Amino acid sequence: MSQIEAFKHAQPVPDDIAVSTRNICKTYGTVEALKDMTLEFPRGQLTSLLGPSGCGKTTLLKIIAGLLPPTSGEVTVNGKPVTGPGPDRAFVFQDFALLPWATVLRNVAFGLELRGVARSEREDIAARYIREVGLSGFEQAYPHELSGGMRQRVGLARALSVDAQVLLMDEPFSAVDEQTRRKFQEDLLALVQNENKTFIFVTHSIEEAVYVSDQIAILLPRPSRVSEIIRPTGFRQKSADSIRRDPEYLDIVDDIWASLRSYVE
Repeated sequence: MSQIEAFKHAQPVPDDIAVSTRNICKTYGTVEALKDMTLEFPRGQLTSLLGPSGCGKTTLLKIIAGLLPPTSGEVTVNGKPVTGPGPDRAFVFQDFALLPWATVLRNVAFGLELRGVARSEREDIAARYIREVGLSGFEQAYPHELSGGMRQRVGLARALSVDAQVLLMDEPFSAVDEQTRRKFQEDLLALVQNENKTFIFVTHSIEEAVYVSDQIAILLPRPSRVSEIIRPTGFRQKSADSIRRDPEYLDIVDDIWASLRSYVE
């Protein structure tokens, strides 16, 4: 039995589901991007969407965010149908999407400003999450004064500050160097543990998905649908450094690659 088979059903899906997609289909003209996409995202856990390029990972994420309507099917968050963007979800973009004319503090507080939160309150909240993502001392800096990794931390702090229950992350670490990416992955593990939010994480990296995820949904090429669900539980309680050396981690990475290899052009 492969490691994927061994761990695929190692942990039952919790009854407490934060996000559910039911029979989601998405077509663009004659192109069928998603077909009967059905997934459940457990509350307080991180689920990665993993698959070959063009398999619809970002499309599904945008549908969950309410930024893109499905052709058919339904998305629910906490049992309520999604009809558009809402305060229960926050999006962390791949390209940072910061306001270039605003300081770090104002960028992080911007979502709260749009919601009408008083300035002193929103700045206190923003300052807390700036500290949490490791940017203390940069509150008055502007985006052009920050490295790519620091700008991505600002985007993450902004998403956290609005206290959304679901964080949608579209390859948030792809634009940074490998050393920064590894540090982000370790920080993300801590955030999942400490924040009790539901994370839906798009990545092309098998290693990253296995490292950070409570659940991995492997998607097939277009028209995309779920190939299998993997819950890598055997090493989740180990230290961040130990996970990457754990034989179970390495075996699952290899088995996922073997499963996806035939879909890579």
